[in-house]
Amino acid sequence: MNDKVLVQEIWERKETGLSGAKAQYGAYCLYIARNILHSDEDAEECLNDALLAAWNSIPPQKPENLKTYLGKLIREIAVDRWRRNTAQKRVSPASIVSLDELEEMIGAGSVEEAAEEAELSRLISDFLRTLRETERTLFVRRYWYYDSIQQICERSGFSKSRVSVTLLRTRKKLAAYLKKEGYMT
Repeated sequence: MNDKVLVQEIWERKETGLSGAKAQYGAYCLYIARNILHSDEDAEECLNDALLAAWNSIPPQKPENLKTYLGKLIREIAVDRWRRNTAQKRVSPASIVSLDELEEMIGAGSVEEAAEEAELSRLISDFLRTLRETERTLFVRRYWYYDSIQQICERSGFSKSRVSVTLLRTRKKLAAYLKKEGYMT
């Protein structure tokens, strides 16, 4: 089924819409949640929570791209779960380091709150279009999928040094771009 049909079924309160969304995008959502939580059980619970959140938010939302919509929901839920799980422990796994890297640049508030702002989302999308494919792929793997540096190295065949330097330079380019566009001072 395509996204339009799935969203329409959820809109009409047909459970087949949710089961279809899970069949089509469940593995994608689990991949993101596992990279954040490092737990299959927690990732499964987050997937169920994300599907419930989609059920509760459609309507009034009517996303055109269900994969992206579910990806955003699962990331928010998984990061919240990670924060609850580690609130007392004061630890920061590699998957959440990627959030810290962006938070240093964007400033006050969390990345999740900033990403909610439509202007920032648009600017980041526009910025990504200016990058070479390699830079864009590494950036998306790190900050959308929460892949560790090691996972990116294995996937791309690049050395750890090359991946780290490319990500650092890309973050600097993003900071300069956001300043140029008046988002950052």
